[in-house]
Amino acid sequence: MTGDFRVRLARAQGGVFGADGPRHVVFAAGFPAVCAEEFEAVRRVAVEAEGAVSVSAVCRGTRDDVRQALASVRGGAHARIMVIVPASEAMARVMTHGSAERALSAGAALVAQAREDGDGVAVDVCLADASRADHALTGEHAARMTEAGAGVVVLADTVGDQLPEETGSMFAAVRRHAGEEVVLASHLHNDLGLALANTLRAVREGVRVLSASWLGIAERSGMVATEQLLFLLAYRPDRTRALLGDDRDPWWTAPDLTRLPEIARMVAAETGAPLGVTTPIVGDGVGTISTGTPFVHPRLFEPYDPRELLGVEPRVVLTHLASARVVTAVAARLGHALDPDGARAAAAWVKSRAFGQGHAVVADADFADHLAGRAVPAARAGR
Repeated sequence: MTGDFRVRLARAQGGVFGADGPRHVVFAAGFPAVCAEEFEAVRRVAVEAEGAVSVSAVCRGTRDDVRQALASVRGGAHARIMVIVPASEAMARVMTHGSAERALSAGAALVAQAREDGDGVAVDVCLADASRADHALTGEHAARMTEAGAGVVVLADTVGDQLPEETGSMFAAVRRHAGEEVVLASHLHNDLGLALANTLRAVREGVRVLSASWLGIAERSGMVATEQLLFLLAYRPDRTRALLGDDRDPWWTAPDLTRLPEIARMVAAETGAPLGVTTPIVGDGVGTISTGTPFVHPRLFEPYDPRELLGVEPRVVLTHLASARVVTAVAARLGHALDPDGARAAAAWVKSRAFGQGHAVVADADFADHLAGRAVPAARAGR
């Protein structure tokens, strides 16, 4: 993503929470060590999105990378860095050529040094491959990192191989050994399609800092999608309380869910990641109706009101499943009035067209062309 787009995205995401954007959103602006252009992009976000979100720079667990990350965000209100430290033996061997205990100990020392050098920049730690690590060892070192000044300790599954029960066990075990003072966070991947379920399991274990990415964009199959997670945590207060196991209001400012579709479209346009018909919350199929009974009783077939919660207007789509009522409604929208015989004939044409073209949805333009030769325009109906 360009620096310009990162600034736009940070401001838009913070705007979901109004003036409390910095309290609710830690925006990972990038990896300053990648190259000079990446450093500059992170710096731009730190300066130009200040006050909209808490801007964070991500870095490896080396002194040089930490210094560079600090420099990229220094001076900004709510500035943070996140230091990646391997938690498992396998990951430690690859990343640091040593043991997990040695890497974790070095991570605590880096936190202390970063706090000393950071001029008020908050320091978080991401424990890579925590899912395959010794959870007792992870918890003990999470406590030491917190004592050294870490604000948040993120447990990353890295390979996305956990089931929800395993995710819950990981967070519970680390919590037992870390103590209640440690602020744990989740960073869970979607390789098995379980990132959202696993993140909700982390929530049930008391985790309140949750990593996510718009449209789930991340390595391989991605991670939990920001728009899905945020919607689930906010769309029904009773469900929010049930998920959190807490009756207290979890928001300083409740999120404006009507902003989610616009941000998702913005990310899709920038990245090329498609918004499909079946994409939850922000996809093209949200609020659409194509069959008879849902057309007559739409709320019976929807888990939420898309107009009320997302600002998405319901839309009738023509497919081979369309009833005469559906066909009549679409025709009226296109400026044509159909009597019962005309509706039946039009429905037959729609079904034939759908099968003939090899996909279900019949375009409004095609239907309008078909109707133009024989239907009475709505403006002349009743004469």
